[in-house]
Amino acid sequence: MTAARNAALAYAAASSHRSLREQEADVFKRVNYVLQSARNGRKLDQVKALSDNRRLWTTLLDLLHDRDNALPAELRASIISVGRTVQREMQNSVPDFSFLIAINENLAAGLTGQK
Repeated sequence: MTAARNAALAYAAASSHRSLREQEADVFKRVNYVLQSARNGRKLDQVKALSDNRRLWTTLLDLLHDRDNALPAELRASIISVGRTVQREMQNSVPDFSFLIAINENLAAGLTGQK
């Protein structure tokens, strides 16, 4: 068995013990770790971190616009509004990493029921 296959099996086994919301929160936490690491780093690291964050938010917004999404419409609209603000911030020539990190932390906390 390849190392990648072993890793995939281990991840699948570990994921089965955690809720989907916890797994979703982990995605925000992982992207946040990269943002925090790149905040004062090299420009290339910042570009990569922003790319990861952009991919996360683009995916999230696509899911929120899906008519089969089970979240209440008001909640979806609120998260979409936040997502658009995040996307605008990432388009700035010098994005505010602290702002982006705070938004992701809040989303992760909301997913795990923390405040």
